[in-house]
Amino acid sequence: MNFDIQKIRSDFPILNQTIYGKPLVYMDNAATSQKPEILIDFLKSFYTKDNSNIHRGVHMLSQQVTEQYENARGKVREFINAKNKNEIIFTSGATGSINLLAFSLGEKFIKKGDEIIISQMEHHANIVPWQLMCERKQARLVILSITENGELETDKLESLIKDKTKIISIVHVSNMLGTINNIKEISAIAKKHNLIMAADGAQAVQHGKVDVQELGVDFYAFSGHKVFGPLGIGVLYGREQLLEELPPYQGGGDMVDRVTFEKTTFNELPFKFEAGTTNYIGAIGLGLVLDYLNSIGIDTIISYEKELMQYGQEKLMNIDGLTMYGKVKNKIPVFSFLLNNIHPYDAGMILDKMGIAVRTGTHCTQPLMQKYGIDGTIRASLTFYNTKEEIDILEKALRKVMEMFG
Repeated sequence: MNFDIQKIRSDFPILNQTIYGKPLVYMDNAATSQKPEILIDFLKSFYTKDNSNIHRGVHMLSQQVTEQYENARGKVREFINAKNKNEIIFTSGATGSINLLAFSLGEKFIKKGDEIIISQMEHHANIVPWQLMCERKQARLVILSITENGELETDKLESLIKDKTKIISIVHVSNMLGTINNIKEISAIAKKHNLIMAADGAQAVQHGKVDVQELGVDFYAFSGHKVFGPLGIGVLYGREQLLEELPPYQGGGDMVDRVTFEKTTFNELPFKFEAGTTNYIGAIGLGLVLDYLNSIGIDTIISYEKELMQYGQEKLMNIDGLTMYGKVKNKIPVFSFLLNNIHPYDAGMILDKMGIAVRTGTHCTQPLMQKYGIDGTIRASLTFYNTKEEIDILEKALRKVMEMFG
C-alpha cells in the first residue's frame, strides 16, 4: 500500500505540537476531525481577497464566489454519487440536515398514528428530531434492537414494519460502537415495503466509500467538520422526486420565487431548502477537502484504517480489566471501553496529562448506554492520520491509569 503517513501527518499542522510536554495524540476524531493546511490557507486567502455573498450579485466577486459555491455542490454530488446537483442541499451540519428532513417529511407524509423506525444505536441527532416530529404529528417511534456485540438485528426489521410504518432512519456508522451498518440491505427492505429510507452518514463519509445510488437511500446526511472540512456546513442528499414534493423547512431570502403579502411561491431545487445566506465559504472549503481525500484515495484510506482498527482492537482487548463495547468485525477504528471501576472522566483527565485526547461520557447516545447498563465510556476514535505507534502509546497509558487506581 502506497501510503506515506508522515507526509499525511505533515498536512495537518495541529498534530505537530505538545500537550503538557508530551506529543499530541489526537484520538477524538468522531467528535471533530482536524483540518489540512490547504483548508487553513484557503480560509485566510478567501477572507483576504475573495469574500462576497453568493447569488444575484452582478459584480465580479459575487459571481466568482457563486461559481465556486455551485462547483462545491458538484464535488459533493460526485463524492457520494448523487444523480444530479439539485439533490445536494447545503445545511449547517448533519443535525441540521436531519431536523430539516424530519420536519418536512412530517408535514408532507405523516399522520396521526403513523410510525417511524430508528435503531437502538442512534446518535441523539437521529432520535430527537423524529421525537419532536412525532409529538407534533401524534406519530410514534419504533426501535430496532442491537446485539450485545453491537450489531443491528436486521433480521427483526420486517417484523416491525406495519401498515402505519412510513419512514426508516438508521445510522450508517455508529459513533460509539464503530459498527458499519448494512444500509443497502435495510434500504432494500424499505423499498420492498414502499417506505422512505434515510441514513445518518456523519461517521461514514470520512471512513469509506459512500454511493447513495448503490445504497438505495432516499436521503443521506453528513457534516463537514467530521470529514476534515470547516465547521457549520453539512449536506442533505435527497432523491429529487421526493425533494420536489417536500415543503421547505425554513423561510427567508434565496429560497423564494415570488413574494407578496398574500402568498409566496418557492424557488427551484436545491435553493428551496437553502434559506438566507448559507455558509458558502464552508461549502467551498468542504469541496476543497473532498478533493484532498480523493487525491489520497478513498480505497487507500479504507485499507489503512482497517489496519488501525485491527491493531487497536487486538492491543486494547489484551488489557486485563478493559471492557470493550462494539466488538463486531465490520467497524471503523472507534474504540469505546471502560477500565474496571475507574470513572471515564477520571481516566480521560489522566490521559490528557499524557498528551492523549479522547472523549468521555455518553457520546450523545444515552439510550445505547441504557442498553448496556452504563453511564458512559472512554472513546478513542482514529482516522487516517493516526498511527500504530499512537495506539501503542494509548495502550501503555491505559495500563498506567489502571496502576494508578490500583
